[in-house]
Amino acid sequence: MHKYLERKVYSRLEEWKARNGHSTLEVTGARQVGKTFLVNKFADEQYSQKIYINLLDFSGELFLEHYHDLHREIKEGRKVENPIYDLIKRFRPDFEDSENTIVIIDEIQESADIYNRVREFTRTLQSDFIVTGSYLGRILNKEFKYSAGDLEHLEIYTLDFEEFLMALGEKDIYDTLDLYAGSPADVYQKIEEWYNIYCSIGGYPAVILKYLEGGSPEECQMELYKITRLFIHESKRYFRDILDDAVYDNMFVGVARILVKEKKGFDEDSFSEELQHIVVRDYSSNISKASINRAVDWLYSSGIIGFAGKLPECSLLDFKAKSRCYFMDVGLAAYFLRITGCPGSTIKGIINENFVYLDLKKRTQYPHEIALETPAFATLGKGEIDFYVKGIKSQMTYAIEVKAGKNSSKTIDDVLEKNKADYILYAKGSTLGGRKENIITIPVYGISKFTF
Repeated sequence: MHKYLERKVYSRLEEWKARNGHSTLEVTGARQVGKTFLVNKFADEQYSQKIYINLLDFSGELFLEHYHDLHREIKEGRKVENPIYDLIKRFRPDFEDSENTIVIIDEIQESADIYNRVREFTRTLQSDFIVTGSYLGRILNKEFKYSAGDLEHLEIYTLDFEEFLMALGEKDIYDTLDLYAGSPADVYQKIEEWYNIYCSIGGYPAVILKYLEGGSPEECQMELYKITRLFIHESKRYFRDILDDAVYDNMFVGVARILVKEKKGFDEDSFSEELQHIVVRDYSSNISKASINRAVDWLYSSGIIGFAGKLPECSLLDFKAKSRCYFMDVGLAAYFLRITGCPGSTIKGIINENFVYLDLKKRTQYPHEIALETPAFATLGKGEIDFYVKGIKSQMTYAIEVKAGKNSSKTIDDVLEKNKADYILYAKGSTLGGRKENIITIPVYGISKFTF
């Protein structure tokens, strides 16, 4: 039996259930991040009756048959007081409409008809409803309608470093870690060792379970390979003009190569142009710019990559969106960076930066801790700052440097001299941390413990 991977987001599900008058909950996220397992565990533990429908398997086929039968009968004149109740009762005759019943409709992206009925679920029934799925298909299908006001949204990511430590039973030591050299040296060493492992395998549940079962790094990478193959296979259902797996492979590696180049951001559409150049150069294809643009949007909407903004001259008001990309899982980043053949030291630096990006990205979402729509890097003169952050509660600004040596001393001197930030924050690998006036140094793995 697989070990249960505890998820911090479980508490968000409990908060949703406890909220009076809550709407249907839409749980989204990339493939293989554990959405289905999590909502089913929540349902089993919190409700007396669970009705689970997967629109990609036989249960979904039967449910859709009942839906179409009922739809036809109503059009032919049959009067139905509550069509949603009638539909679920046909599917599950033992259905009891009460606050102790939850209905889960998985792979909701497979049916626009059902998705567009979402607003009727909690309006007409006492039961709770969760719809889950990825964005696959929905972003390209205009039949899907957005039901603002009738949906609460929760996005699931791969396990973060704290959840990885929870799986290892090592979270307590992390909770007591002092970011400023106040803990024993062996504590920092131990956590750094776990951090290095996490950065090499990432947070996909299947990969972490493989590691916990004693899997070698090669076996963990094989799990990552399987996840990318699954994504590629499903993507081909929707992109008829991109038919070869090799094109998709090159897109992933192309994103990794763009990360290695460490540009100061991209002009409008040039990220897609750069990716197109790499894909066409490395793979004999007539793939068009339009196809690459759609593929980039696809990678983003499917939770494979995320974007960071750019702040010219550290100006929050001049925020430019989609100026850099990162992988949404450090294991995935490490996997494709290795394929590029770049040196290990370069990979480690990029992974550290990607790790900090993922932590900051979560803080830009509800409940918002830092400003802007996405994390952002900044430029100052000819230099660059890895990330620039403004805390919403503190109203303090932070210039964050993740990788030592990249224009850091000159640029940071300029930041201080020109009063462009309230604090300088160094997030480094091998450090015990420290603090001197407005210059703060913390271990990179401790970023989630830092309060902006």
